[in-house]
Amino acid sequence: MKIIPAIDLIAGQTVRLERGEYDKKLTYEISPVDAARKWQSMGAELLHVVDLDGAKQAHPVNLPIIHAITRAVGIPVEVGGGFRTTDDIWFALDYGVKRVVLGSKAFEDKNFIRECFKNFGDRIILSVDAKNLQPRISGWEKGVDVDLFDVLREFVSFGAKEIIYTDIQKDGTLTGPSLDHLERILKEIKVNVISAGGVKDVDHIRELKKLEGLGLSGVIIGRALYEGTINLKEAIDAGKEDSPVS
Repeated sequence: MKIIPAIDLIAGQTVRLERGEYDKKLTYEISPVDAARKWQSMGAELLHVVDLDGAKQAHPVNLPIIHAITRAVGIPVEVGGGFRTTDDIWFALDYGVKRVVLGSKAFEDKNFIRECFKNFGDRIILSVDAKNLQPRISGWEKGVDVDLFDVLREFVSFGAKEIIYTDIQKDGTLTGPSLDHLERILKEIKVNVISAGGVKDVDHIRELKKLEGLGLSGVIIGRALYEGTINLKEAIDAGKEDSPVS
């Protein structure tokens, strides 16, 4: 199970939002580039970067910072936030990004997503962000009147082999992941899932590890790393432990 540090960007700074609310922004002194170097030095094999300005404005805003991150590290970087066009995706890939995360656009233009899978394959990954199992888009500011499980099945039909699922109610709260929601998703939808939201400590990683056999392939961690409630090396080790026998 992959342990994936998150680097969220607003105005070129490293931040975290609580439950996706822009007025509940936590800003950290460490720069995005220094954060990327730090997480790589502690064993990270993948970084998850989110352009929060881009998510809100519907186009990438922090590409220069993203480019600086990809130049600074030797591990893959995935990036989401505001990607709506093929040109946006090409720019990111040209800047050294390993894969681009598409969220809102997957709800707005299905033909575009199908074409993206044809053109980019596994260089893109679809993401769904939900509040009480209700999908939200545009930087989590807009609800979408669709069933979460129908959306996930549709993502699989597009060609998705792995999906990022963020529980908005848990994101940035350090209150633990929504294990019941995750277990339901993994049992109903046959696809690998990367979970985001709620992780505070290694015990939470071990709880999530129990879902690996159902298809939980990774865990994104943000605030806990920046506030020191979890050690990345210990989290990575916990993610590599033998799965508990049920």
